[in-house]
Amino acid sequence: METKKKALGKGLEQLFSNNVIDFDNFEDTVVEENKKDVTEIDIDEIRSNPYQPRKTFDSETLNELAKSIEQYGVVQPIIVKKSIKGYELVAGERRTKAAKIAGLKKIPAIIKDFDDQEMMEIALIENIQREDLNPIDEASSISNIIKLKGYTQEEFANKFGKSRTYVTNLLGLLKLPDDVKRLVEKKAISMSHARVLSKMDDEEKVNDLAKRIVTEDMSVRDLERLSQDVKSDVIVKGTSSSKKGFDHKYRMYENIIMDSLDTKVRVSKKKIEIYFDGVEELEEILSKMNVKVEEE
Repeated sequence: METKKKALGKGLEQLFSNNVIDFDNFEDTVVEENKKDVTEIDIDEIRSNPYQPRKTFDSETLNELAKSIEQYGVVQPIIVKKSIKGYELVAGERRTKAAKIAGLKKIPAIIKDFDDQEMMEIALIENIQREDLNPIDEASSISNIIKLKGYTQEEFANKFGKSRTYVTNLLGLLKLPDDVKRLVEKKAISMSHARVLSKMDDEEKVNDLAKRIVTEDMSVRDLERLSQDVKSDVIVKGTSSSKKGFDHKYRMYENIIMDSLDTKVRVSKKKIEIYFDGVEELEEILSKMNVKVEEE
């Protein structure tokens, strides 16, 4: 049994053993020994991958893909697993949905046996490369892969061709309140707006500012200013009135340093506080500051 499982996972093992994931040949690697075994199966017999991390699909890009399928057919076969009733999708959900829109009754597929963990890994990897994946679904995919494979954020960034800052910012979105996440998923709030909101601790204020972004068409710069006002209110709460006059120059400096270091910063008289989450993030901040640390 162990031998069979190892053989089935050979393509995945090869994929993860590479220093950088080869997305261009991702599906070919997964089904390397089955590439010629393409068959036509009924679309109505296909169910979604139960481990599919993507919750939303962009209708515009699906319709574009459907038009391409109407003209050229499904060029790349989907990958499925035989189930008790029909098939479970392993990779190719967008192609399957677009094929339905195009009116196809059958779709070319490669049938291969996978266990639950392999199906989860394939679904996560397949989605990471998609340009139309919304930031919340992408963040969930990244988080799941990091947990599943035991990667550090740095290791994930290197293997998947992302910057460490990009990964950190995306994972920060998972801390947002559910209502705000939904606004990000629907693109009512941009990634830049969401990034600013994710660095705030007051959930009530985050929800309030998120609504204002939508109703007032608030710019990112205005949001940054208001988010600093919220932080200032927290700092001076309960202090004497003489200490409530937070210097606006400090707020401007905070924004400049935050943009440069890409992390939460607080500036007050005679003090700069730089926030970081773990040694890796600290090392990245020091690198941006051109500070070299020699290991003993």
